[in-house]
Amino acid sequence: MTTPTKQSCCGGTSKLQKPNKADARNWNGKYALSVTALALLWWLAYTTIQPVAHWLAISPLGLAPGSPAAASVEFFFYDTAKILLLLVSLIYAIAWARAGLNVERVRDYLSGKARGIGYFLGSAFGAVTPFCSCSSIPLFLGFTTANIPVGITMAFLITSPLINELAVVLLWGLLGWKITVAYVVVGMAAGIIGGYLMDAIKAERWLHPAILEAIASMPSQSAVIKASSSARKISVRERHNFAWAETSTIFQRVWKWVIIGVALGAGLHGFVPENWFAQHLGAGEWWSVPLSVLLGIPLYSSVTGIIPVMESLLAKGLPIGTTLAFCMSTVVVSLPEMVMLRQVMTARLLGIFVGYLLIMFTLVGWLFNIFGTFMI
Repeated sequence: MTTPTKQSCCGGTSKLQKPNKADARNWNGKYALSVTALALLWWLAYTTIQPVAHWLAISPLGLAPGSPAAASVEFFFYDTAKILLLLVSLIYAIAWARAGLNVERVRDYLSGKARGIGYFLGSAFGAVTPFCSCSSIPLFLGFTTANIPVGITMAFLITSPLINELAVVLLWGLLGWKITVAYVVVGMAAGIIGGYLMDAIKAERWLHPAILEAIASMPSQSAVIKASSSARKISVRERHNFAWAETSTIFQRVWKWVIIGVALGAGLHGFVPENWFAQHLGAGEWWSVPLSVLLGIPLYSSVTGIIPVMESLLAKGLPIGTTLAFCMSTVVVSLPEMVMLRQVMTARLLGIFVGYLLIMFTLVGWLFNIFGTFMI
């Protein structure tokens, strides 16, 4: 059997170069070791953010423990580091997996008969991921650029900051199982309904132009990977190259907005007194619910961070529906999140998204004010 040859650039012939399997195995081994080492460093950094942020606020800067300035600075260091770490790791992981997926098949599955299931799955995935509103945006970016329907990504984006396992445990201990179950059902329903409405109005047309360009250029950017996925197994190096390029592009575009958004939230977190709300919204009038929703917008907190605030507000006489509406608005419709989402959505889509959430949270507040006393 003769060895295949090809015409060389000088007119002669040369043997076709076969892939060097030994080199590929050697590269894969080094890659695995590097990923393991980086994963350990990532976990070490992620688990030490809180004490390091506290130390930076107190020791080098000399701020008084418990002061508004110390709380703001600690919040800024903690959330900035946490979100940037999540941004890099999640975008890379999603892109690495997406390099080997048939995106068209996944998109067609979620866009067809399974769309209703997709809303539920997006909302359920949001409920089991322990992310705050700003931390959910990296995954939202990954889903959007993967051509997953906007409604499903919206279902995830709405539900993720509202529900997680720690919040469920804390709510159960604070308000009992009836309120906890109702809160989880309402949170997931808000995501599912929001996803359906976003698809109904074809919200994808109002994504940020940069996102639309990224989606439109996907076939040309990953043509080699997509073409090879049907013919052969994609190499680890190809996956890494694709994922690293995707991560670098997205990170360079959003990192500054992460810092700006967290800085804004940090200032509000440290200097806006919590008691003010209980003092002015404790009477339970109908207008107190939409007002509490509006007042929650400038603030920023995770759901686990807001639950102790819920406890203090309820202890000071604020109705349960008003309290839930305020806290849900604080968790999901915060100014820092809006600043970052503006890099993903046009002003029109962002306005529709925020308007839907404000209406939904107001309805939830009124509902719980009416029936909440029977659940406690």
